[in-house]
Amino acid sequence: MAASKKVIAFDLYGTLLSTRSINRTLAKIYNERNAKQLAASWRRYQLEYTWRINSMGQYKSFSQITRNALSHAVAEYRLTLSENDADTLMKSYDALPVFLDIPAALRLLENNKDSVEAYVFSNGTDEMVGNSIKTSPDLGPHAERFKSIITADSLKCFKPDRRTYEHLVEQAGKQGKESDVWVVSANPFDIVGSRAAGLKAAYIDRSGKGWIDRLDEERAPEVIALSVDKAINSILED
Repeated sequence: MAASKKVIAFDLYGTLLSTRSINRTLAKIYNERNAKQLAASWRRYQLEYTWRINSMGQYKSFSQITRNALSHAVAEYRLTLSENDADTLMKSYDALPVFLDIPAALRLLENNKDSVEAYVFSNGTDEMVGNSIKTSPDLGPHAERFKSIITADSLKCFKPDRRTYEHLVEQAGKQGKESDVWVVSANPFDIVGSRAAGLKAAYIDRSGKGWIDRLDEERAPEVIALSVDKAINSILED
């Protein structure tokens, strides 16, 4: 009997694709001095809004939350945001570069396609995630490395809600074999959420700080790696 394939589900934004290039678009609109702060605040509110709306039992699409978070960040610095500028900034998600370690990671996936099924697993809508992958200058040409895109949009909730990880397991056909499913993410909340749902997790620690999340010390990741390719190697050895 053939060995069961491992499923590796990769978070997209901040794990495969770098959102730092958005700073350049922000700088064109608001100048260099404001761009870095705006980018950090935008990301902060984007995540915070998903957690808040989860807690309230309500839902807005990730695209709408991202746009609303942008408005919040701009208002925080007493700046203004036109509809045209908001459209331009939202479209910047369609041309994100990959992190420097991703080409090596993609080669590993290709070389191990007989033993690994790779997925993109994101909070984004199908349209937003699909566009981000397709139009990324670095990831788009290698989109076939992923069996499919799995998003939380149809569930009307966001990571780290347990339902999102159960959805991943179901879509990957791994019910009852959760130990075959790995989530690879640079977001600690995603790691803790996947571990709480019984999945395995690899944390991408590009800053080299180690695992410092203390929400639940029993939910530490099985793998901590400085890059995605190193995480894949560790998963293959597991």
